[in-house]
Amino acid sequence: MRRGIAATALIAAFGLAATACGGDGGSDKAGGPVTITWWDTSNATNEAPTYKALVAEFEKANPKIKVKYVNVPFDAAQNKFDTAAGSKGAPDVLRSEVGWTPAFAKKSYFVALDGTDALADQDKFQASLLKQAQYEGKTYGVPFTTDTLALVYNKKLFQEAGIAEAPKTWDDLKAAAGTIKKKAGVDGFWLNTASYYAQPFLYGEGTDMVDTAGKKITINGEAAAKGLKTWQGMFSGAGLHKADTTADSYAHIQDAFVNGKVAAIIQGPWEITNFYKGSAFADKNNLGIAPVPAGSSGSAGAPTGGHNLSVYAGSDKAHQEAAIQFVKFMTSAKSQTQIALKNSTLPTRSDAYTAEVTADPGVKGFQSVLSVAQPRPELPEYGSLWGPFGEELTKVAGGKEPLDKGLDNAATAMAKLLPDYSK
Repeated sequence: MRRGIAATALIAAFGLAATACGGDGGSDKAGGPVTITWWDTSNATNEAPTYKALVAEFEKANPKIKVKYVNVPFDAAQNKFDTAAGSKGAPDVLRSEVGWTPAFAKKSYFVALDGTDALADQDKFQASLLKQAQYEGKTYGVPFTTDTLALVYNKKLFQEAGIAEAPKTWDDLKAAAGTIKKKAGVDGFWLNTASYYAQPFLYGEGTDMVDTAGKKITINGEAAAKGLKTWQGMFSGAGLHKADTTADSYAHIQDAFVNGKVAAIIQGPWEITNFYKGSAFADKNNLGIAPVPAGSSGSAGAPTGGHNLSVYAGSDKAHQEAAIQFVKFMTSAKSQTQIALKNSTLPTRSDAYTAEVTADPGVKGFQSVLSVAQPRPELPEYGSLWGPFGEELTKVAGGKEPLDKGLDNAATAMAKLLPDYSK
């Protein structure tokens, strides 16, 4: 998960050509190397250079395979791949957000990788991450990067306020925020209003947006309403920053945190490298990371995000076999370790958490909260539910509609996306 998908960004990369993709294979010369195309959806500045270096390593070790690397902006990639796959012009390999994987598998755009070399080290990957790459019992991607949300905080500001440990409940966090404001002179907590950041409040009450087993929409149920009432209460009170519903809210929150203007936020590991660029974390060890606070049920958890590497089903056999070897290489322990060291992202396999990797306090801290992260249900439409949920939360946070009405509206919108679910 990144900063969310902006509808206007879906056309941002429209000009990217889909040439040399697996669907045509026309650029391969008889007897020459097979050329596969990889669409990488990572940050072009912070992450892509590491991936480009690995592509060069792979080509050197596999002279019969060439990789055409294309960086596609994340916000545009899902729509772009959907269009390309429908016309048999998609890339051989896609860095697929975990929510896209079952959706594209349902459309038969991905190859099932069970029993292939791509999953030869299957037992090394976190089981919940493999589950997120599955659809109807088959695995359509290999976990490449993973993430979750955590309470990230400024240890120095907490110490100035006399707070010895991270708050374990939302009530504890509210109390800590007031103390920090009084003793350290800055806000104690600032919450992003986006729906992804509201998900822990649902988990804290033992519920979700939907009940997939019962095929029921639960976003306007009693438990969800209770959790989101707590969410609503995190925008007012001593040391709590008011809701920011502007288009630049993400940047506002991030800037305030890295420069010591707010003591704690909820955030993911994709910002680790940017945390360290801020004045508050010139000393990396000042970055505190703890599980998101628990709800009234005693449960604590956050959604599991990340990306899989998936192989396009529209490619011919030669391209699929080459793509599988590339996926195996990119998800190997060696590559995962190198990626973590360069990009400060979380490996998806246990043997990549080496002593050198976990020397980074950000990586080590987020690794510690992965155990309470909640895998997404095997529902192709699940990622789409955050859209209507987020639209209503913005109205609620901005005081434009009451919470109960917002949740009812969200449930109605979700029913259109899931016509076989009851409300």
